Amino acid sequence: MATKSYTSEMIRNVALLGHGGCGKTTFLESALLATGVTTKLGKVEDGNTVSDYDKMEIEKGFSINTSIVPIEWKNHKINFIDTPGYPDFVGEVNAALRVAGAAVIMVDAGPGIQVGTEKAWKSAEKYGTPRIVVINKRDKDEYDPDAMMDALRDKFGTALVALNWPLEGDIDDDLMEAIASSDDELMEKFFEGEEFTDEEIKKGLVGGISEGTIVPVFAEPIGISKGIEGFLDMLVACVPSPVQHAPYAAKNDAGDDIEVEPTADSMSAFIFKTIVDPFVGKISVMKVATGKLNSGDEVYNVRTGKSERIGKLFTLRGKSQSEIATAVMGDLVAVAKLQNGKTGDTLCTKDNVVEYATVEYPAPCYYIAIAPKDKNDEEKMGTGLSRLAEEDPSFSVTRNPETHQTLLGGQGDMQLSVIIAKLKDRFGVEVNVIPQKIAYRETIKGNSDVQGKHKKQSGGAGQYGDVHIRFSPSAEEFEFSEEIFGGAIPKNYIPAVEKGLRESMENGPLAGCKCTGIKAVLYDGSYHDVDSNEVSFKIAASLAFKKGIKEAKPVLLEPIMRMEITVPSDYTGAVMGDITKRRGQIMGMEPLASGDQKLIAEAPQAELFDYALGLRAMTQGRGSFVMDFERYGEVPKNLADKIIADHEAEEDK
Repeated sequence: MATKSYTSEMIRNVALLGHGGCGKTTFLESALLATGVTTKLGKVEDGNTVSDYDKMEIEKGFSINTSIVPIEWKNHKINFIDTPGYPDFVGEVNAALRVAGAAVIMVDAGPGIQVGTEKAWKSAEKYGTPRIVVINKRDKDEYDPDAMMDALRDKFGTALVALNWPLEGDIDDDLMEAIASSDDELMEKFFEGEEFTDEEIKKGLVGGISEGTIVPVFAEPIGISKGIEGFLDMLVACVPSPVQHAPYAAKNDAGDDIEVEPTADSMSAFIFKTIVDPFVGKISVMKVATGKLNSGDEVYNVRTGKSERIGKLFTLRGKSQSEIATAVMGDLVAVAKLQNGKTGDTLCTKDNVVEYATVEYPAPCYYIAIAPKDKNDEEKMGTGLSRLAEEDPSFSVTRNPETHQTLLGGQGDMQLSVIIAKLKDRFGVEVNVIPQKIAYRETIKGNSDVQGKHKKQSGGAGQYGDVHIRFSPSAEEFEFSEEIFGGAIPKNYIPAVEKGLRESMENGPLAGCKCTGIKAVLYDGSYHDVDSNEVSFKIAASLAFKKGIKEAKPVLLEPIMRMEITVPSDYTGAVMGDITKRRGQIMGMEPLASGDQKLIAEAPQAELFDYALGLRAMTQGRGSFVMDFERYGEVPKNLADKIIADHEAEEDK
């Protein structure tokens, strides 16, 4: 791979976005062939493309990682950032948009606008990334250019204008007006009927694309033809260079909000991706936002507060690596074995500290419980997952302290199946997906008044403890008080009674669950001068607890989750009906500026393990939700009886 040097003005960073299967990876293969990098067109189905080089990608036949594919074209370097189209990997798209100068959104001419097209548009809009639309696979019989253009403008607005490149002959009125609106002087000329010079047209296009007032829809077929060359020419001409990038939002060392101009002065870089390479180790991929980065430079990591020396710098093209000495402002570069760096970190000089916002990842909404097939692999599994989390920070690993299960959280089953496959492939750890357990609670709805007596006599000192306790419901987790008169129980044994009750709260009599909402009043008892001790009273309290809870109308409680579900209006009826089927209820509804509806709902956690998959199927991938624990609610008797019976069967094993 060539390692020719480029100035910042000659670099373009372009993210490729779109629905899975719309042809992003195939487009790159065409561009690599057209520019002489490869001599044969790679095919996704053959597993031989430059950007889909990961073993999982080859097996599955689609992109799951963001990959960098630079292409050299007419003394310019275009860093293409190929992103996955599958919705589980939206974190990869967010990371790419943080460093891109423009987003090329590809649309499959057959199905037209798909959910991935809409999501790509929204993501680019959120990050303020200039957009260019490409209609791919235009040789399909059902493709109607005018109908497609109308559909795109209906969905995404009038900023979309058809564009041929090179611009030849009479320019379309819509495009000319859009170019004029990007600049006051051009607008004046336009109204006076004066013609624009080529330079003014280019300036207006770059300005309009940067501001988002012009979104070109590339009108030529892209293949191994003049079409792809014209498209590369357009990217070079119209995509803002790093020098033209808007000021970066950042914070200074005092934590104040600042704007950082893209200049060649002081070095700052942003790590937007981490690759865990089985041979090289950790590779940090970054964009040099300002200044330049040299091999051997000492850099300051703002998050860790530590300085570190940069090793070798290299550029990536898929899995190929080429060493370079210097990376200029705006370029994308990789560094191996950066000890402290992780995705989202800012590296800069210690005498000019700036910190860019980290990469935003959606909160996990789909969880599975896993356990290693070999119990001896527990530690190995933890190490492997933490290494994989460096590469993909959008999934989470948590250990539930109550159910003692390891939970993997992510955006969907595809993402988590890839994590499990990588765990086996790279770290030799096989895991089973096991049923998730619920952290139920036990409480009481009635009152009881019981005695707990522990008496044990066997040669030598015996044990004796006797307590009388009233149990009743409480608004607090646990309340304890005592009303002992006349020294029925010596004061020094009362803490042991409380301790015995608190320990019993951890293991309720119904299904062995933690107890909550219980008040206990110690009001009487008896003791033995010789045989009584703290242990005896602790045991007596636990006996009273078991008896008292069983006599006070015990019930099982389950976690109830609060959900905020965002869906297009067309799907609200189906989503509301589904929540009802899941024993939930809709608490409220509000329209959003986007035209979507936000539903506020509550539903039991036990009914929501597969909700991410269900909502995706119901809304064709257009729905999203966030979920948090709200409270505990009583489990219906028929379900509670089954949970208790299952617990008893488990105990009898």
